[in-house]
Amino acid sequence: MDAFRGIGMRGSATLAGRRPGNLGSSDRHGRGLGRGHSGGGAYNYYLNRIKVLNAQMENFASELLNIIERHFLKA
Repeated sequence: MDAFRGIGMRGSATLAGRRPGNLGSSDRHGRGLGRGHSGGGAYNYYLNRIKVLNAQMENFASELLNIIERHFLKA
């Protein structure tokens, strides 16, 4: 509240006019958001890789079953 009161008295909301403690908390907040975004990016990357690998394994299984049916289960 003191920070907002000081901004109101000065009439400006520049970073230079803020107190070091408030600037530090903003800095920590920004770093936390950055870590969250990078974690989300890593999650999405690995989720997409898993989806691709799953599709490749399903395709391989289908092809293998087709080969087995053609060569070993002749009607």
